[in-house]
Amino acid sequence: MDFYQVLQIIIPSMIALAAPLIFTSLGGVFSERAGVINIGLEGLMVIGAFTGIVFNLMFADVFGGWTPWLAVLAAMIAGLLFSVLHAVACITFRADQTVSGVAINLLAVGLTMFLVKLIYDKGQTDRITETFPRIDVPLLSDIPFIGPILFSNGYYIVYIAILISFVVWYVLYKTPFGLRIRAVGEHPMAADTMGVNVTKIRYAAVLLSGAFGGIGGAIYATIFSNEFNHATINGQGFMAIAAMIFGKWHPIGAMGAALFFGLAQSLSIVGSSLPFFKDIPSVYLLIAPYVLTIIALTGFIGRADAPKASGQPYIKGKR
Repeated sequence: MDFYQVLQIIIPSMIALAAPLIFTSLGGVFSERAGVINIGLEGLMVIGAFTGIVFNLMFADVFGGWTPWLAVLAAMIAGLLFSVLHAVACITFRADQTVSGVAINLLAVGLTMFLVKLIYDKGQTDRITETFPRIDVPLLSDIPFIGPILFSNGYYIVYIAILISFVVWYVLYKTPFGLRIRAVGEHPMAADTMGVNVTKIRYAAVLLSGAFGGIGGAIYATIFSNEFNHATINGQGFMAIAAMIFGKWHPIGAMGAALFFGLAQSLSIVGSSLPFFKDIPSVYLLIAPYVLTIIALTGFIGRADAPKASGQPYIKGKR
């Protein structure tokens, strides 16, 4: 097996594993750019994964090949609705944002496992039969050298995740809505003085983070686990938070960090079958993504500047 063949195995796996992290970290960027810390991304992914799998199981016979796409849409709505709890607690009642996020994580796991037991009378759902098909991107997969590496044996939803990163960048940095989000995250008093409704913008940002988190959870469950149980997400949301911080709260930076963590996860899965990694004990490959997450945060969290009003509740008229 030569180096080019190794790349053909690792890169498609890396991009696929990065897609849920990209969507979820982009949700985190929206929320934290508006000044609301969202530790609850893990819980939002859990809700998305549960909704996506249950929707898939219930409607596979009805929608056929469209089921995974509609399941992602259902998960997006479920994540958005669940994030309302975090928004109300942090924005309306000015609760501690970190505590609220932790509560979201605990509630999501408890609620979904209760529903799984209620619906299926066991600790996990059945396995889905409709998932995203692997595809070769027309024309792009025929490009010499890079085509088979980047555009073959992949998923459309993965390439959509990468495109969405640039869309989010445009929204945040080139539109009035994005300017308002960044303004209320940096100096809400000044934004309020200029007529921006700080509460409304923060609510919108948190709800967007819930929608993106739900999408990320559904994609991960649909492509990789094909079922839902208590360990389906297993830290993916926290890895997305790390990608957001590693990317310095910037959409393109978060996407790059997500791809980096996707590479680490890819090596942990397929590394034992590759000539360069087959002699490394499997336990080291399995813990590599989490070790790299810690190293990345240790090296960058002190250098990355969060939005100045991040984590601070806003009280109108009070400095």
